This record gives sequence, C-alpha cells and structure tokens, in this order.
Amino acid sequence: MLLRDIIGDFRTFGLFGSSAIPINGLTFDSRSVIPGNLFFAIRGTTSDGHDYIDSALTGGANAIVCESLPSILKDGVCYIQVENSKMALGVMASNYHGNPSGKLQLIGVTGTNGKTTTVTLLHRLFLALGYGCGLISTIVNKINETEFPSTHTTPDPIRLNELMAQMADIGCSYCFMEVSSHAIDQHRIAGLTFRGGIFTNLTHEHLDYHKTFDTYLKVKKTFFDQLSPDAFALVNKDDKNGVVMLQNTQAGKYTYSLRGMADFRCRILENQFHGLQLNIDGVEVWFKLIGVFNAYNLLTVYAAAVLLDQDKTGILTSLSQMEPVAGRFNYIRSPEGITAVVDYAHTPDAIQNVLETINMIRGHHEQLITVIGAGGNRDAAKRPMMASIACRLSDIVILTSDNPRFEEPESILADMHKGVEAHQSKKVLIITDRREAIKTACTLARPGDIILVAGKGHENYQEIKGIRHHFDDKEILQDIFMDVNPIKP
Repeated sequence: MLLRDIIGDFRTFGLFGSSAIPINGLTFDSRSVIPGNLFFAIRGTTSDGHDYIDSALTGGANAIVCESLPSILKDGVCYIQVENSKMALGVMASNYHGNPSGKLQLIGVTGTNGKTTTVTLLHRLFLALGYGCGLISTIVNKINETEFPSTHTTPDPIRLNELMAQMADIGCSYCFMEVSSHAIDQHRIAGLTFRGGIFTNLTHEHLDYHKTFDTYLKVKKTFFDQLSPDAFALVNKDDKNGVVMLQNTQAGKYTYSLRGMADFRCRILENQFHGLQLNIDGVEVWFKLIGVFNAYNLLTVYAAAVLLDQDKTGILTSLSQMEPVAGRFNYIRSPEGITAVVDYAHTPDAIQNVLETINMIRGHHEQLITVIGAGGNRDAAKRPMMASIACRLSDIVILTSDNPRFEEPESILADMHKGVEAHQSKKVLIITDRREAIKTACTLARPGDIILVAGKGHENYQEIKGIRHHFDDKEILQDIFMDVNPIKP
C-alpha cells in the first residue's frame, strides 16, 4: 500500500519526503522493523519512541511518523509530523487494513466491572444465533471459535486492526470488544467505527494510572462522546455515572436498570448457587449464572441484542443455556460439602458484589471464609478498601499474595491490613504464600461452609519479579479437595 493511502485524511503538521512510496507493514517497536516499514515514534510512560528513530532507520524503515522531527532528515525517507503519534497509529492502522471495523458491527463495552462477562456472553449469543463474530477480551481473543492469546484488555491498534481484518475477511458480521480506560486514553481505539457502546459501571480502579476518579470518569466518557449518530449508547442507569456518559453523545441513548424505570428492565425472582430466575421485559427465565452482578450482565446482553435487531425470544432462550464465564463466580464442592468460589474480583466494588451475593444465598449457619490479595504495581489506594469490605462481609479473612509483580508481597499485605479495624483483627490471618492460604481456608472450613478465593479468577499464573509461574486457584482447590475430579453441582 502507498504511504499516502495510509495517511488518508489524517491531519499532519508537515510531510517531508515523498508519500508515493510503498509500505509493507506498520510498527512502533524499532526492534521489529524490516525494510519497507512505517515506524511510529510513540511517547510512552517509560521510554520515548523518538529516541529509537535512528534504530528504525537502520532496520530499513522508509517512513517515520513522529511528533518532533529529528535534527537531520535522511534522504529517501518520508517523515510525517503529527500532533499525536498514538492517535496517528490508530487511524493509520485502520487505513492500512482497509477500515475493517467499518465492515463489522463493532460493539465496545467499557466500565470497571462486567466487561469480560458481557462481551463473552454477547459473542456466545451471536454465535448461537448463527452469526460469524469476533471477541476481544481480557481472557482471550476469538474469531468465531478459533482462539488467539490475549495479553491486554484492549490490544494495540496494529494487532486490533489485524484481528478485525481477519474477522471481516472470513465473513464475520459482529465483533464484541472490551474497551479499557487505558485504551481510550492511549488512543488504541482511534480510527475504529463503533456500532454501539455499552457502559456497565464505574468504581474505584486504575487510579495508579489516572490519578483521580474524576479523570478516570472523563476518560470513559470520551468513548461515548466520540460515538457517531448511527451508533447506540447503552448505559447502566443504576450507576450514577451512567447518565453522565450520555450527556454529550450523538449516539442513540438507551438505559437499563434493576431498580427503576429504564428502556430495559429486569427483576430478580430467585438467586441461588445453581442459578438466577429473572423477569426480563415481562418474561420469566431461568439462567445458569449467579448473583445480582450477573443479572446486570444478562440484562445488558439482552438489551444490546435487541438494539441489534435480534428476536427477543431467541435471545432469552440462548442466554438461558449459557454457562458462567471462566473465572467469574466459578464454584466447586468438596465431598464433605464445602463450596469454593473462584472469582476474578479485584476491585472494592467487585469484591463487595461477590460477597454480598454469597451472603444472600447462604444460610444462617455456614461460615464464609475469604482468601484475598491485591496486585502489585497497581492502584495501592484500593488495598485497604478491599480488606475492609472482606472483613465486613466475611467470617474469616485470609490476606495473601496475588500477583505481586515487582513489589514485595509483605508491603502489599501491610497496605491491605490498614483497612482492618481493631475489632475485626481476630478474624484476619496473613499468609503470604497463596497456596498455603488456600490450603488453610480449606482446613478451617466445615461441611456447608463457603470459601471465596478472589482476585485471579481465570488466570493460571502468578507474576513475581517479571516471571509468570504456573498458578491456578481452581486447580489448587481441586487438588486439596480430592485426588480425582471434584464433585460439581
């Protein structure tokens, strides 16, 4: 493809050299440059791509996108000066791949919690309804049923457009995608054409990156501000920030609620470990998913599918047959009747939702034992909040290591322990080794008791000092409960 076609209508400050040259690939990593590539100099948090322009040229790049021009311009190379290289990368990656998102009905889901479950259920639903569709999520990326590893909630623009181009090439009609606040802020979704945007909720998270909750809110809102008049914006009216997302959007505005008037409504009729009985749009349906948070997820998926012109009965019938998403309120039972729940909950709101769900379901005599940690090199302000919620809603709490990354686990646990009030200290244990913490919870549990192992969910590793060691909460529970497959409900 010629460079001028990749640039398209993107606004530049200047173009130095010929744009009539062929380009055979895009990259923002100078180490991966091959002759004929277009290199994007991206300013990051720890390094600046402008420092690697010479390296990219040595690798054979024949065009450079940058915010600041080098002092010496090399003959035979085209330099494109832009205001924001990240924005340029998104738009030009889309142009390079022929605007694949415009060939799909792309639905973006953003919010603190519920993104993964929502996009996964939408993907399963539309496959069941007979459509070809893609999935871009925290857990895995998929083109129909073919899986591709996921390393970020939202991939970089080059990978994102490559995936969507593959989806469009094989005839997919839809793509369901998690949209993280990092991706919005870093312009990873620039150049994409969205058919709809969904807002789940907004709670305390990622303040290590955004610094303030107000900034976090404004970044999320940017996604809806940029939707076109042909798109729809579907928001959770029960979250006070839902209506904020709608304030400046040009998209069609729709709301959903479990508590009051909205375009799409739902009531919980029954909430048990084996499922939910819901009334959605006047129809009573039994679902295999569990908890109030999943009632919201199911209602969100139903509403989105209706807005995408699907038959209401077909939607509910297919959703009623679906199993929980990996790492989201997955549970097993020991032969002695102990129930263990594994959940990805790693924010204060998510921890509260899961614990409140368990407390609504359990009887009066069972103990609730919570094993919980917090990730290293992430928002430290949420650590004491998570411990406080766990103490308030559990009978026994075991604070343990999660993914410490490059922090010392003991330092993270000390931060968490600040949220433990004096009168609750007797029910709190601190066991740094996560395997030992889970084993201790199982030892303390009596028949009928419930253990929540929170924070890692679907993850099958523990990240320590830059190395990922195999670690799977569910596997460990199964090993402790029995030597063969656990008895499932």
